[in-house]
Amino acid sequence: MKRRQFIFLGSLGSVGLAALWQHFYFQTSQNSLSNRTANAASTPEVNIPPGEPLQRFVSVADTGTGGQGQYAVAKVMTQYYRQNLFPLAILAGDNIYKDGNIEKIKQVFEQPYQPLLQQGVPFHACLGNHDIRTDNGEPQVRYPGFNMQGRYYTFSRSPIQYFALDTNHNADWQAQLSWLDEKLSRSAAPWKVVFGHHQIYSSGRYGTNQNLASKLTPLFRHYGVQLYINGHDHDYERTQSINGTTYLTCGAGAGVRPVERSDWTAYSASRLSFAAFDVYADQMVIKGIGTDGTVFDQGLISRAA
Repeated sequence: MKRRQFIFLGSLGSVGLAALWQHFYFQTSQNSLSNRTANAASTPEVNIPPGEPLQRFVSVADTGTGGQGQYAVAKVMTQYYRQNLFPLAILAGDNIYKDGNIEKIKQVFEQPYQPLLQQGVPFHACLGNHDIRTDNGEPQVRYPGFNMQGRYYTFSRSPIQYFALDTNHNADWQAQLSWLDEKLSRSAAPWKVVFGHHQIYSSGRYGTNQNLASKLTPLFRHYGVQLYINGHDHDYERTQSINGTTYLTCGAGAGVRPVERSDWTAYSASRLSFAAFDVYADQMVIKGIGTDGTVFDQGLISRAA
């Protein structure tokens, strides 16, 4: 930080600092896209399997601001639901900004997603780094609307088994990795989807997380995990299959930051959005959907990738 920037920040009161933080951290204008943060190519065409999918779900992350960006994404999620009923939503962390205070739950969760909650759509959450700032996230673990069975847990919706992780720095990694190994080894589900807040492969602000990669990717490869979903980077990015696993960042649920491309990037965009998934017997269709309702990305995952 330059000296004059430091002096300027020091002159602000707490209210001014909060407003400045909100402006920069949750920049929601889609006009902020630069040539390097969006793909030049148009949305790829994919051969969608015939018939109705066996399962649908959506995912979104870094949502809990209560701001215009969150409401815009929540609105288009509701519109999508009316045309494509989905029985569950994945909430991949940073559910309550900026300190995980459960007293804000109405503003940042119950009101934005009220139409979906009224239709009985369950949200399954995991903890982000902002969520653990208050009581290490325990109030959120206990909150019924997040359907968390612990700091890490698993549940099934045929033909998928989902595995929620606590990817925070203070997680009990020894116990969690033993648990994940055991649960994956016993899973007979054709599709295995793991989600956590922090990125593993990313072209966004935080980049590839070598620490998480060393912990998790050997298990993903050994047990055939087809998809990992995360937030933390405030963008949308879908990777190509990396040793059989596709990595999907959907952290643009309330604000955006720039994202670039890596050799393994299939599509990336700095765009307010959520991800939708249509699951068939042998293929899964991933769609990136913007606040204007358009599908700006579409890709396929093979079950036996």
